[in-house]
Amino acid sequence: MGIKTALPAAELGLYSLVLSGALAYAGRDLLEASQDGSRRKAFRESVRPGWEYIGRKMDVADFEWMMWFTSFRNAIIFALTGHVLFAKLCTMVAPQLRSWMYAVYGVLAVVGTMGPRYMLLLLGHCVGLYVVSLLGQPWLCLGLGLASLASFKLDPLISWQSGFVTGTFDLQEVLFHGGSGFTVLRCTSFALERCAHPDRRYSLADLLKYNFYLPFFFFGPIMTFDRFHAQVSQVEPVRPDG
Repeated sequence: MGIKTALPAAELGLYSLVLSGALAYAGRDLLEASQDGSRRKAFRESVRPGWEYIGRKMDVADFEWMMWFTSFRNAIIFALTGHVLFAKLCTMVAPQLRSWMYAVYGVLAVVGTMGPRYMLLLLGHCVGLYVVSLLGQPWLCLGLGLASLASFKLDPLISWQSGFVTGTFDLQEVLFHGGSGFTVLRCTSFALERCAHPDRRYSLADLLKYNFYLPFFFFGPIMTFDRFHAQVSQVEPVRPDG
């Protein structure tokens, strides 16, 4: 993000406090889950071989395990394979349009998975953070980003937003929270980068290309906007030696 100096002590203290609270909250949930599962004989019969190459077992009563190993696994493989093939074809034919191909393919994959109304919800968050970034105030961008994330955890906002997803399937809630949460994080990264470098004049199209890059969309990994923009803007991709 262009930061070259140490953060203020007060800001580091705030980040440490937030991180400590998150770890304590997650630790409490892990403790409760381990206590609930202390009587392992009660569910031992539902455990089956899972990822055999790393020695992990699968709980067939867990719908996420079953989805990853059945229909959704096939959908993910098909979508990512298409992403790679279309990207290679576009690089060979029209490399200057490669970033647009990524965005269009990602949008089509999201619409096909979650429905067009969910796409409108994400576009609303993207446009909102883009408009705030035009003001050039990082604290406003960060505040709106945190508020947007909170809207996916607080009622009645979460109930209203979840109604934008059409259809029903087992992993709908997981994909809804994953896609929405990472969208807000990416938009916040874009907004902060635009505030840090107003001379670069990043557009809304740049944000949409960044947000709907399919390999990052639902679950990350998180790549900040400046690094993504630098890589995707290269007409000929440069790969490191080795």
